[in-house]
Amino acid sequence: MKLKPLNDRILIQRITGEEKTAGGIIIPDNAKEKPMEGKVVAVGTGKILDNGKVQALEVKEGDVVFFRKYAGTEVTIDGKEHLIMREEEVLAIRG
Repeated sequence: MKLKPLNDRILIQRITGEEKTAGGIIIPDNAKEKPMEGKVVAVGTGKILDNGKVQALEVKEGDVVFFRKYAGTEVTIDGKEHLIMREEEVLAIRG
């Protein structure tokens, strides 16, 4: 399924965390925290300003971004978890 975010929204696929600790202990799925970083899969056209012009987004497809723990809306696409969020919810882009 193909999904195109609208306006200033972006579609992010979470980057999975470590499966075990540095000491070799395997972490069960229910004890893992969801990662707060992900790869941008798709972006909208941009933010519509008050004067009607469209401001382009800073993030682009392929960027790795960091976001708050409870940011965005979770959706499942082709069996994989994704997030849809506004660009303003992104805290940083890994460079």
